[in-house]
Amino acid sequence: MEIFDKIGEVASQTYKYTAEKADKIARETKLKMKMNENKSKIEHLYNEIGEAVYRRHIAADKKNYDEEIENACEEIDKISKEVEQQYNELLAIKDRKQCPNCHEKIEKEAKYCSNCGMEQNQDVKEEQEDYTENEESNDAIATEATEEEKASNDSNEV
Repeated sequence: MEIFDKIGEVASQTYKYTAEKADKIARETKLKMKMNENKSKIEHLYNEIGEAVYRRHIAADKKNYDEEIENACEEIDKISKEVEQQYNELLAIKDRKQCPNCHEKIEKEAKYCSNCGMEQNQDVKEEQEDYTENEESNDAIATEATEEEKASNDSNEV
């Protein structure tokens, strides 16, 4: 009977390990897809900016195009922050972090960067707290932006 218990235990451990790996891969894939989607949005906005700049160049009334360009730039900033957060999440899933000096991917627990040698001051716990604070801050910013858009749309309708 002991052999069956051991076989069951090994099978259970193998299942847990496989399930964790599959979950990790699924989360990585989902994040990469979101990042690629956001990068495509940014590329589209770059094209819009280029078109707006050219229309401004040939137009007599340049004021409307300046606002269009500014709006597109603000949208790029917003999406770029999302991409950065997604990238940091991806690193966290892989138990890695980014060196603040050279931006090399390094182990979370590394005390020094293997690329540039910079001492890594922050603990992993501090980074996770920063990430959580940033996430909450971005949620608040997104809520404010949505409220501003609603107010702007209401004023435009009037």
